[in-house]
Amino acid sequence: MATGIFEKRIRYLVAVSLVLLVTFSIRLIDVQAVRAAGYASKADLELAKKSIILAPRGSITDVNGVEFARSVTAYRILVDQAIVDFPGKLAAIAAPILNMDKSFLESKLIGDRRYVVISQSVQPAVWRKLQEAISQYNDEVSKKDGGYANELAGFFAERIYAREYPQGGLAAAVIGFVNQSGSGAAGLEYAMNSTLSGVNGEYTYANAAGTIIPGTQKITVEEKRGDTIRLTIDRDIQWIAQREIRKAVTKARAQSGTVIVMDPATGAILAHATYPTFEPGKTKGVDSRSWQNPSVQEVYEPGSTGKVITFAAAMEEGKVSPESVLTVPDRIKRYDKVFHDHDPHPVLKLTLTGALAQSSNVASIKVGEMISHEKLHDYLKKFGIANKTGSGLPGEESGKLLDVSQWSGTTAPTVAFGQGYSLTAMQATSVFATIANDGVRVAPTLIAGTTDAGGRFSPNENGKSERIISSQTATQLRLMMESVVSSSGTAPQAAIAGYRVAGKTGTARRIDDSCGCYRGYTSSFIGFAPAEAPKYVASVTIQDPKGVYYGGYLGGPVFREVMSFVLRDQRIAPSEERSTSYALDERELKKKS
Repeated sequence: MATGIFEKRIRYLVAVSLVLLVTFSIRLIDVQAVRAAGYASKADLELAKKSIILAPRGSITDVNGVEFARSVTAYRILVDQAIVDFPGKLAAIAAPILNMDKSFLESKLIGDRRYVVISQSVQPAVWRKLQEAISQYNDEVSKKDGGYANELAGFFAERIYAREYPQGGLAAAVIGFVNQSGSGAAGLEYAMNSTLSGVNGEYTYANAAGTIIPGTQKITVEEKRGDTIRLTIDRDIQWIAQREIRKAVTKARAQSGTVIVMDPATGAILAHATYPTFEPGKTKGVDSRSWQNPSVQEVYEPGSTGKVITFAAAMEEGKVSPESVLTVPDRIKRYDKVFHDHDPHPVLKLTLTGALAQSSNVASIKVGEMISHEKLHDYLKKFGIANKTGSGLPGEESGKLLDVSQWSGTTAPTVAFGQGYSLTAMQATSVFATIANDGVRVAPTLIAGTTDAGGRFSPNENGKSERIISSQTATQLRLMMESVVSSSGTAPQAAIAGYRVAGKTGTARRIDDSCGCYRGYTSSFIGFAPAEAPKYVASVTIQDPKGVYYGGYLGGPVFREVMSFVLRDQRIAPSEERSTSYALDERELKKKS
């Protein structure tokens, strides 16, 4: 009986074992064959990691392709504190290479954080030197006493792109710079950030205990380089302009200065120089006001350069001609204020041309009174006063011009000689470019075009053009403005041997924002050459000079040096002798007749 029970139990155990074995086999087949692909995919998902492939930022170049800004490969140095066993030794080797204080670096190596930034950006050579130094140390330890081959470990690097500015501070106010995250923070780097920025790529990889499994990397999205921006600026002309304005501002102990060189037919800016300046790659500790662009962000009253608008308006309306004779005392009262010329003089019989040559405020007031307030206001607006130029530079101001309904009894006479309204240096340059371009205003531009990642260049559309005054009025004005640069005018310093030059000086009282009062001066000279068929306009603006402040004295020499270089560099033929000129006063007019 006992034997039967024992055999029964054995048969029961065998049956159970068979059932379990069959169940296990079925499950094994299900896992290895039926659901193998699914489990593999799940494992891949759990192991797969994503990472970014950084895209380089587009370059900014001059009109000939010379780089002002470019992106180069660099590395961000990081440390995994969890695998640093000897922070003191590691810091002693790395600190000199990374140009860091040893104690400070050692403190950054201690802890349990897996991702600590040690240096935001170093050149590839620095990273290689660091790797080699650590590797050499570990090899020596291993050979010497059988120590750990990887005794020092913990540093690793991420490939990034660093922004370089190979021309230093040249055109810095235009170019701007990028912040630590690589986005534009000032200048065209900021204004054109979306164009310059590339599109980052992406890749996946299998991850094992925090390490990339070799051969598992797979690019899922290709990175795309940002577009390159080609400027209209010529690096060589820019260099000369910046040198000359630096010298002038320094000599005059002035607050700042600007030079703009423009092609009046196309609106292209060939040079845009400011001083003081800064180096785009070295902005730490620099006063943020230095990053501003005074040519479009600083507004001022133009003074006598604004008289050309008053004269143009009266001439265009048929109220006066270049040799119309004006009776000009040295002072004149309008409402409750007496206006006067710069220097006392007896009553003069000046032609309109002579009044411009001598920059008479009294004559300008009389000319302004030949047309209505509304007409004068309209011409100021047509010439671009109180309207942004559309240059594309960030932070551009529009200037200020009161509506006629807000004018007081002294506003019109003040506006007539270039005060009582404000503009920017870019707007002032555009006014003279309009006269140089036969009365047609072309919006200034700094962008020649863009080149995409595939090398395809797309030219920028020329600026909007608009006729402001007739060709006849513009031609007459140019001939009149040549007298300003003669020995009888206010800017003989701007004359260029072999070329006919036309222009106008400006010396205006300057608004001091700290007191809301007039304090100091704005000195300027704007001109073009060759006067008979202008190819280029150049403006010089100097803010708050100390000592002598006349526009012809300060701005004339800067114009002469810059324009002389431009004419030579662009191979512009010298002028022929002038065949005609306008009389400057009544006596000279009688001699002509």
